[in-house]
Amino acid sequence: MPNYSPSSASAIVADAVSGSHVLKIEGYSLTKGCGTGEFLRSEIFVIAGHRWHIKYFPDGVVSDYADWIDIFVQRDDDTDGKDIMARLWISLLNHDGESVPSHDIISSQFEKYSPKTARGCKKFMKRKDLEESSYLKDDCFSIRCHVTVRNEIRTFKTRTLVDVPPSNLHRHLLDLLTSGKGGDISFEVGGETFRAHRYIVAARSPVFMAELLGPMKEKAAACIRIDGMEAKVFKAMLHFIYTDSLPNIDEDEIVGMAQHLLVAADRYNLERLKLMCEETLCKSINKDSAATTLALAEQHGCDGLKKACFEFLTSVDNLKAVMASDGFAHLKSSCPSILEVLVTNLSR
Repeated sequence: MPNYSPSSASAIVADAVSGSHVLKIEGYSLTKGCGTGEFLRSEIFVIAGHRWHIKYFPDGVVSDYADWIDIFVQRDDDTDGKDIMARLWISLLNHDGESVPSHDIISSQFEKYSPKTARGCKKFMKRKDLEESSYLKDDCFSIRCHVTVRNEIRTFKTRTLVDVPPSNLHRHLLDLLTSGKGGDISFEVGGETFRAHRYIVAARSPVFMAELLGPMKEKAAACIRIDGMEAKVFKAMLHFIYTDSLPNIDEDEIVGMAQHLLVAADRYNLERLKLMCEETLCKSINKDSAATTLALAEQHGCDGLKKACFEFLTSVDNLKAVMASDGFAHLKSSCPSILEVLVTNLSR
């Protein structure tokens, strides 16, 4: 049986329905003089299941717009009391039925329409401009009102016909490491022997690549001795090489293991492992460990970890406690230059 939970899927669907209505004004000159605020209305038209009509104001909606033609669109539903969200696009048309860009008004967003809401365009076009344009022909002109109504947003489950499990390559490689099957290289570390696979180890570490597959003397060796590293640290590093993750580590050993693994990762150019250790140590800085951690960061080129230490030491109390710790003497002797940087940072 698969050791993963089946996946599921759902969808959020937001869509809209659009439609348009063309209103032709015949005998334009006779519509003038109706009076400010007076309108002529189109026939009812239906878009997205809702009734609408166009209001044509030949003398403007209010007295300030008396020289303008104003166009509004009103929802004309009597029975459906629900609010809807809609967007308008009002256009003057040329003789080919195409929108005139200079008189093409589009709402910037969807707006709420109650059953009798009217919205539109004040100062749609000056009467003088229309009368002097080619768009008024034989005392006629046309406008088009395009309405887009947003449907209610819906959520529903979708079927997953093929359920692809997550990758388990790391588990297979760990099984290969644990079983030792096909192993063709051994490492002696701290009195323990670890069986591994030359090509896997080399593929993960440029240093091992040079040692195992390059012209170095270890190329033909069946067993390589690793000095300066504890067996448990090498075992954890080998686990990372095969799985790209770390094994379970006891909580009281996490910081110490991270320090040792950072050194090992830097030694074998395992950049991701090094950054993982650096992240762990950044979260674990305290008065007892700050000096040792800062020295470690300086020696192995961990800029992020150094910054975290400097930030911790900006506190006078923290600085006094760290200077009194055993690790500070080690920091002074091993990394004297870092103290100059520390003083410079504190003096800012």
